[in-house]
Amino acid sequence: MTLLARNNCFKAGIILAALSLSLFGLGAYLAFPAFPEASASASLRSQGIIQSYIHDLAEPAAFVPFWTILASVAYSFIAIILIYNFFKKTQCPEILFIGFFVLSMLFELARIVIPLGIISPFPSMYRIAASRVLFFGRYFGLFSLFAASVYAAKLDAQKQQNIFLILVLTTLVITLNVPIDSLSWDSTFMLWNGYMSMFLMVELGILAVTILTFFISAYTQSSRSYVYIGIGVFLLLVGRNMLIYSDTWITPVPGLIFLIVGTWLVCSRLHLEYLWL
Repeated sequence: MTLLARNNCFKAGIILAALSLSLFGLGAYLAFPAFPEASASASLRSQGIIQSYIHDLAEPAAFVPFWTILASVAYSFIAIILIYNFFKKTQCPEILFIGFFVLSMLFELARIVIPLGIISPFPSMYRIAASRVLFFGRYFGLFSLFAASVYAAKLDAQKQQNIFLILVLTTLVITLNVPIDSLSWDSTFMLWNGYMSMFLMVELGILAVTILTFFISAYTQSSRSYVYIGIGVFLLLVGRNMLIYSDTWITPVPGLIFLIVGTWLVCSRLHLEYLWL
């Protein structure tokens, strides 16, 4: 993919992020009073990597999902603008997929459908569709980070369009075949599905393989930058997990900090690695 085409992707992402932020503002204005009822109607607690261990420390807080959705969309909007500005003249194949990961956080907006459905009831098919959009965003983001690690191992950069299509198709196959219960959601407003434990293991597996690939790239290319990038990816995924699965006030702020620090570490080291090429 040419530098111009990649930058056009980022520009489109900035427009999409701005629209998503506007939609969140409108949706939050309409749905904000229903957040307590939506939280009280949750049939189970969220199942994040960290969240599962703190269930006994605090009860779900009704407005935590509101702030985590806002933080996710705002993070995506700000981060994609910064990525575009800092990399618009830098040829770096990995940054395209880092950008896709950043934009995948926009899909957290789909969670607001649950309180909206309480304010103005609509057919369950809309909740299911929103849930599939949410699944798509989360797993597309994971696979994008994995693709970035593969490019760090010097896969042919001319195949970016093909890799992108493979990521989209693979994610669609997964999300369209997940069984979803339209009447049960967890404390973060995510509909219950039949493979939650399996998806958690997949997320852990992708995290491990992605970080390992960056560390291998650091060894094979004798570049210390990829060590820091691997650490940054770890912080990215842990921070994202803590943020999007938060249902108490304990984890959102640390999760957002990890997410921001991880993004800065990954992008700054990639920029340094490709600065003189």
